[in-house]
Amino acid sequence: MQTGPGATGMGSFDQAKGDREDVGGLGRGDWRRLDESDVRVRPGKGTRPRSKRRPEHADAVTAMVIGKDRGRWTCAVDADPGHVVMAMRAREMGRVSVVVGDLVALVGDVSGRPDTLARIVRVDERTSVLRRTADDTDPYERVVVANAAQLLIVTSLADPLPRPGFIDRCLVACYAGGLEPVLCLTKADLASPDSLLAGYAGLDVPAIVTRHDEEPEGLRERLAGRTTALVGHSGVGKSTLVNRLVPAAELATGDVSSVGKGRHTSVAAVALPLAGGGWVVDTPGVRSFGLAHVTADDIVNAFEEFAEAAEECPPNCGHLGPPEDPDCALDDVVADGNAGAERLASLRRLLVSRSGGSGDIRTES
Repeated sequence: MQTGPGATGMGSFDQAKGDREDVGGLGRGDWRRLDESDVRVRPGKGTRPRSKRRPEHADAVTAMVIGKDRGRWTCAVDADPGHVVMAMRAREMGRVSVVVGDLVALVGDVSGRPDTLARIVRVDERTSVLRRTADDTDPYERVVVANAAQLLIVTSLADPLPRPGFIDRCLVACYAGGLEPVLCLTKADLASPDSLLAGYAGLDVPAIVTRHDEEPEGLRERLAGRTTALVGHSGVGKSTLVNRLVPAAELATGDVSSVGKGRHTSVAAVALPLAGGGWVVDTPGVRSFGLAHVTADDIVNAFEEFAEAAEECPPNCGHLGPPEDPDCALDDVVADGNAGAERLASLRRLLVSRSGGSGDIRTES
């Protein structure tokens, strides 16, 4: 065996090499037995799971959403039209839908001073919703108004002519969304409302008739103290009604074109305070009111005169009548004089349209 400085140096090298091989108590061969379970990786800050706990916001104030414009919501604190605040949706809300009529919780600067912005941190459960789709096959529904007590279905008796098919669609949306429907027939100074009212005489739906040359006092009484959404085709006089009910609104009004189509004058839903208490929500004029979000049963139940008879139909009856459903009991209701043939035709048009079909009963009045 060698002795001396050379031997001492070699021994120190071998010992250091062995120390490196035994780091952490693992020998050279032990490293080959490691797998993923032996490795601990500390997650980066961006990958750490977020806490599911959310601030309680005990100091939040309640407000009603009365307008929306480009990611900003106009809110009336405690539904007071004299205390209006601009707000944004808090980051913790994500993409939760906030629409006109929603009751929300606000934090931050709720003074309402210019250039201030509060935050919406919560949306209360809705008591009613008015939904529609672009057409009867559109899978994406749009909530137009929340928490309205009633829906005022505005239709003109002339210029443009009334469209019962549109009224029926609105009735279906009302019952499906938990609103009470009210018919409002405008321009009675141009045509009689009798024939149109006769078609809905068997329904428990209140109707109000207005004229250009008279103040809508009966309508004011019906709307007082309640939140009411207005819906109607462009040109039926909806904005004119709102201007009479809320003179400060000063909404633009449009004429009817030569083809009987109204021009859109309301471009976004907005809630306006009534002098006697309550709110009217003016919605954009629509040319279509899709019902892809409702079921076939919702449609049938909206036609009260046929709802009971539908329960007597054979299983899987589509209520379309012959030849598709030769034993449909709805035809007996008309045959017995308990409902009009036009009402049944309208019901079946809606059922066919919702299923994406086409045919003679597809065209609405």
